[in-house]
Amino acid sequence: MAATVTGGAGAARAEAVPAAPPVVTRAALDPSLVAGRGADVGFLEQEAEHATTNGTLIGPGRTAYTLASEASGRRAVSLAPGQFVEFTLPAATNAITVRYSIPDAPTGGGITAPLAVSVGRRPARTMMLTSQYAWLYNQYPFSNDPTAGLLHPDWWITECSCVPAATTPTPTITRPFRPHHFYDEQRMLLGPTYPAGSVLRLAVPAGSVAPWTVIDLLDSELVAPPRVVPVAANVLAFGADPTGRRDSAGAFDRAIAFARRTKLKVYLPPGTYRVNRHVIVDEVTIEGAGNWHTIVKGREVALDTPAPDGSVHTGVGFYGRPASAGGSRNVHLSGFAIEGDVRERIDTDQVNGVGGALSHSSVDGLYLHHTKVGLWFDGPMTDLRVTNNVIVDQIADGLNFHTGVTNSVVRNNFVRNSGDDGLAMWSEETGNAGNIIDRNTVQSPVLANGIAVYGGTDNTVSRNLVADPVREGSAIQVGSRFGAEPFTGHLWITENTTARAGTYELNWNIGLGAIWFYALDRSIDADIQVVGDHYLDNTYNAVMLVSDWPVKDRYAITNVHFRDVRVDGAGTSVVSARTAGSASFANVDARHVGVVGVNNCGSFHFTPAGSEFSLTDLGGNDGGWLAPWLLPNTITCDDRPPVVTPPPPSTW
Repeated sequence: MAATVTGGAGAARAEAVPAAPPVVTRAALDPSLVAGRGADVGFLEQEAEHATTNGTLIGPGRTAYTLASEASGRRAVSLAPGQFVEFTLPAATNAITVRYSIPDAPTGGGITAPLAVSVGRRPARTMMLTSQYAWLYNQYPFSNDPTAGLLHPDWWITECSCVPAATTPTPTITRPFRPHHFYDEQRMLLGPTYPAGSVLRLAVPAGSVAPWTVIDLLDSELVAPPRVVPVAANVLAFGADPTGRRDSAGAFDRAIAFARRTKLKVYLPPGTYRVNRHVIVDEVTIEGAGNWHTIVKGREVALDTPAPDGSVHTGVGFYGRPASAGGSRNVHLSGFAIEGDVRERIDTDQVNGVGGALSHSSVDGLYLHHTKVGLWFDGPMTDLRVTNNVIVDQIADGLNFHTGVTNSVVRNNFVRNSGDDGLAMWSEETGNAGNIIDRNTVQSPVLANGIAVYGGTDNTVSRNLVADPVREGSAIQVGSRFGAEPFTGHLWITENTTARAGTYELNWNIGLGAIWFYALDRSIDADIQVVGDHYLDNTYNAVMLVSDWPVKDRYAITNVHFRDVRVDGAGTSVVSARTAGSASFANVDARHVGVVGVNNCGSFHFTPAGSEFSLTDLGGNDGGWLAPWLLPNTITCDDRPPVVTPPPPSTW
């Protein structure tokens, strides 16, 4: 599996040089390009490719199943034993997060390997890296076994352009098949506070069992002292063990029951608490000392018999009561970390960090790591505030509003390395309505989309930063799929920035758009306003509108309006239309467009009257991309146009 280290073009050996000034980025971009968008976080991001190293640079590369494609900014640094990378700290720092990858074990299950962390002349400390939560393989829902044959040999696959089980002779499929989810991250409190300008070194010891260690980035921050809540139901008084040696689930239950009777908060002091099941919450406030200081950690536990919801495992998580039992209300969770133990994707399992139905509630300032989904809410429920959380290294979604979630807000959250949609609203059976996804950052979802909206009424996606989706998804998707209720009322998509988006759709063998409208289950005809978005460095298209081939003559996409949009770099087109329908454009400026401004295939009938998709020019569309000869519905269909790599984005 070491061959994937070079999985991008432009690998080169870099000689060590004196420490360079720090280069601080946001989603591997100059912060000036994303001002006012994305989450306001407490850490500063530094990409390893800008640091000092005697290792090997990998990338840039956007081809799925390579380490470069899943790296932030599509570049990283690979270290052999004995090599290092050095970062100059840009501000006072007492804590770091390292995003890295090390190889899997030959038969799966992961390995552990040391990384030496030192600042200046201080003695090095050891951060023990692991790949136990990384490295998935094969077809959905994936496998931890790199040696396994196809999970679904009766599915069509791109690799042979065939259905292997129905093909003679049977095609040879390379193993491991489709390796992905390579990265993980770890946090470390450094102890002393180091001033700006200090040099922090990450070094792989000469005797490391890992033949390579890829460092993607370093996040550095100044963590505040532990928060103390003196008047509260302190879980230590109810028998909780802050060393993590004994299970504290029962103590948590007792503290919650006491707090409800006495109208007190529950306080989780600094420590690591072992909890191997759901903690049920209702009418309670639970506060930790800060998510660096209070850690609730648990193993995934196999159930003797499946639970009523279909789960075959349980694990650490804070759950409201199910909506069928009336749900929970007035629950407020803040200031602690949830560290799970989820290493495989089993869709029926409820092994999420936070779940159930929580109305008139809030989740603030949590760190959610190694659960299946960070926050999965099954409604109906209303008035939930999800704010200021860090959601990383999930096997599936970062957050999902599933079924009848209304009048709720997701704001200022940071999501990285989700195994499915970063943030999603899924109106299955019951529509979501009146929700806002605002000022969040979503980086490197390894499958599917950064932000996805599946049906619903009067929802808003605004001021978010989404970067580096890897495959079969976009930065933003508007999808009539997965049995979702229709889009009704309006959908506002405003002032978002996407970077290096527009991925390869594995099953269709085509490139997607940074924003992707998809009519699969029904037409999309609600009032959709896309205003003020910036689509930067798009791999393929900036905008794609598509109906799946079997339904292309039944469903259309209409009533979509783009205004005050900027497209800085598109590998193929500004707009790709593969559906019947229409859209309007006003003040949409584009530059560095690779092939043609509009790739208009309509519904692929190529009629003498032109495409079944029409574009309306409302004026101010600069850059020559929406030329008069393209209007209203000139056929310009190129099913798989060549890609012209755009230059890096810059100030407009």
